[in-house]
Amino acid sequence: MLPASAATWTVRAQPARLVNGGPVLFLAKPPAKLESLTGTWLGHQLTFSYDASTKTWFALAGVSIETTPGKYALELTAERAATQAPLTVTHTFAVARAHYPQIKVELTVEKKFTEPTPEQQEQIAEGVKVKQDYLSRVTPTREWDGNFTAPADATISDVFGSQRIFNGKANSPHLGLDFRVPTGTPVAAMNAGIVLLARFLYYEGGFVVIDHGQGFLTLYLHLSEFKVKEGDQVKRGQIIGLSGGTGRATGPHLHVAVRWQGTYLDPAGLLQLSVP
Repeated sequence: MLPASAATWTVRAQPARLVNGGPVLFLAKPPAKLESLTGTWLGHQLTFSYDASTKTWFALAGVSIETTPGKYALELTAERAATQAPLTVTHTFAVARAHYPQIKVELTVEKKFTEPTPEQQEQIAEGVKVKQDYLSRVTPTREWDGNFTAPADATISDVFGSQRIFNGKANSPHLGLDFRVPTGTPVAAMNAGIVLLARFLYYEGGFVVIDHGQGFLTLYLHLSEFKVKEGDQVKRGQIIGLSGGTGRATGPHLHVAVRWQGTYLDPAGLLQLSVP
């Protein structure tokens, strides 16, 4: 049973309609001053930040693409003054099924990407290990600040969730957003963060990953050139590399992906959020 004071809380989500694969911004306005606010959502831990101008606590999160439609609880734990016990508040949100395009795109890539040699398989395995080591890291400090912005001013050539077929073989759903850009186009960081990876991998080609803190990563693939190195601190809009067609790419373009605590989210949804 919720404490009576929980009824005076305002807890909402942006966007108002949550879907599988979608990012979400949780906003909570408590009735009294808090020392800190944390939460649990779909098995993930959230750390909220405070916006003094609106007296609202906020946290970025998401819904995995595998999540089935239904109602899910956001459990909040509020730390108050030292003399008061922590307060627990639960708010339920409905998750609907997203309607991602079922367009089957026939693509042709070099044979080494569909039938790799033993030596190439070793390179692929090295890349898999690198991604396992880095892409599920959750650093506690929030580096992102304000809205996430597009990495390039260009049209979208492929969207999140679409089905792809390489050389006649079905592949997993497209878990990113493709921008139609020629080789050499400057690619900008979508928000502030620390460069986690800046290296060439077999499938990704020139690959930059920015850690925005609290489990949020943005990934930039197929780059022809790096403008940053691992460990660099970057600002939103800073040029991190030049686009290209390296790795498993059918031609020059920029593939951008978003990961939150180990799950891929729709980058287009993240770009639409109004973040404090």
